[in-house]
Amino acid sequence: MKNQTTIDEFILLGFSYGMQIQTLLYLVFLVTYMVTITENAIIIFVVKRNHHLQKPMYYFLGNLSFLEIWYVSVTLPRLLFGFWSQNKTISFSSCMTQLYFFISLMCTECVLLAVMAYDRYLAVCHPLRYPAIMTHKLCFQLSILSWTGGFSISLVKVSFISGLTFCGPQVINHFFCDISPVLNLSCTDMSLAETVDFALALVILLVPLLIIIFSYCCILSTILSMPSTQGRRKAFSTCTSHFTVVIIFFSATLFMYARPRRIHPFNLNKIVSIFYAVFTPALNPLIYCLRNKEVKEVLRKIIVASCSAHR
Repeated sequence: MKNQTTIDEFILLGFSYGMQIQTLLYLVFLVTYMVTITENAIIIFVVKRNHHLQKPMYYFLGNLSFLEIWYVSVTLPRLLFGFWSQNKTISFSSCMTQLYFFISLMCTECVLLAVMAYDRYLAVCHPLRYPAIMTHKLCFQLSILSWTGGFSISLVKVSFISGLTFCGPQVINHFFCDISPVLNLSCTDMSLAETVDFALALVILLVPLLIIIFSYCCILSTILSMPSTQGRRKAFSTCTSHFTVVIIFFSATLFMYARPRRIHPFNLNKIVSIFYAVFTPALNPLIYCLRNKEVKEVLRKIIVASCSAHR
């Protein structure tokens, strides 16, 4: 029989291994966190300070970098603290807060990636009308849409989850409060909460994904119709970074969230969660910088100027 005592705190199991593995994991996550914060902060700084990057694509890239900083900050600091703390408990309110902000940022990224795909569609398929359409006002409105849409949908999802009754055992076999592990601890009928969560997950994942697919179909058609090989290469190079990030992000999130709950072992959930919640935010700046000539050139000039100033 399941213990029917209502609980007001959970135990985040995290990664319970030997001391040597714990130390190694701590160092890996600490370095990843520091690298992620530094990379994304550099991108925000470069985009803000350089007039050559005052374009819609980089405006949205700055939004994405700002999002990634908070994305890893929702989960990693507590994970790092948990490696050395004997107290692995988290209160119900703290768990719901962490869940809300994590899901909010993930939903925001879904919409933001669709907005960035739309921006690339206009730039490649309608280059002459692009400056008139993608104005500073529209960029601001689209970024506001991304943030408010993501946080609003998450509010509905978490409202239904927090309304459930949770009973013992209170152990969450995860390193942060995610939807599936939390739902597994409910001792009341959660069919409505699961249905709402699943339906909203499909909306926030599939609608942006369909926009991205449509945008890239149009982009591909336009690129293939270009007479110049150099023109095709230049047009394609402006989209490869974003397309790579889209594939990485949506492949993991669709696996985790666009499926019925409680059908995969939680150890597998933890492994996939590490990939999209920890390592992807660290990879995204590298993908954009390594595959973007403008960003690389600006960074090179900044480094050269910095070195010259210290001589």
